[in-house]
Amino acid sequence: MGLEYEKGPVMNWQTLLKLWNGRRQRSHGAEPDRVASSQVADGGVADIGNGMADLYETMSTLRAVRRLRPDPIPDEVLERILQAACWAPTGGNQQPWQVVVVTDPEIKLALKNIYAPEWEKYAQKFLHNISGLEGEAYEKWLRVADSGNYLAENLEKSPAILVFCANPAAMAITDAKLDRVSMVGGGSVYPAVQNLMLACVAEGLGCTLTTLHCLREPEVKDVLGVPEGWATVALIPIGYPVGKGHGPITRKPPSAMASRNRFGNAWGGE
Repeated sequence: MGLEYEKGPVMNWQTLLKLWNGRRQRSHGAEPDRVASSQVADGGVADIGNGMADLYETMSTLRAVRRLRPDPIPDEVLERILQAACWAPTGGNQQPWQVVVVTDPEIKLALKNIYAPEWEKYAQKFLHNISGLEGEAYEKWLRVADSGNYLAENLEKSPAILVFCANPAAMAITDAKLDRVSMVGGGSVYPAVQNLMLACVAEGLGCTLTTLHCLREPEVKDVLGVPEGWATVALIPIGYPVGKGHGPITRKPPSAMASRNRFGNAWGGE
């Protein structure tokens, strides 16, 4: 049923997304509400190939989906999103990461029992921080908190919880000796996380990235049997959404995030 996983040469993103989007249209009828591709950037993306337009559209609708149905995810679907993660670039092509795909009910419950108390503490601070907002601004963030509560209370019901782990010994961490928090190592792990989450959008799966479990990493590693020396860097519950799932997102534009030639120079300036 659906798209058979191709065992031959690796497909590029254009081809893969065309196939995935065609598969989803056949399975679910019309496309769900999305940000139009032409709205992704001021110049639009109408001038480029359909596959690349699909990629931009997928990126522009990847939002946190925390309300998930317990319906199992077929192994062939899991295989495809895992393959997407494996395509991600890493330093020296070392791929210094592993992902544990948790579907066992007892292990999922153990992860929930670790995660939920940390979310509760985080949520109290979050609600305090938004208490000064009013109207729709407050209601918006209150809905985010409510969806976070739902996830924490129902984490073990997610059909799969993916825990990404990384081996620092296999990374060229070039900022390790700088007088600041080291960040370079994440560059060999988080592209895989992003690839996997984009693939979830293409497959109609909801997903969200959280790192609260790291506050109790020794317990998580014990539950999952993660070896000494390895770190856990992301916990991603995935499943078919309860509601609409992925859709329009709100992000700052390049004019607020990019500089030309020197930090702080307006991107649109000379």
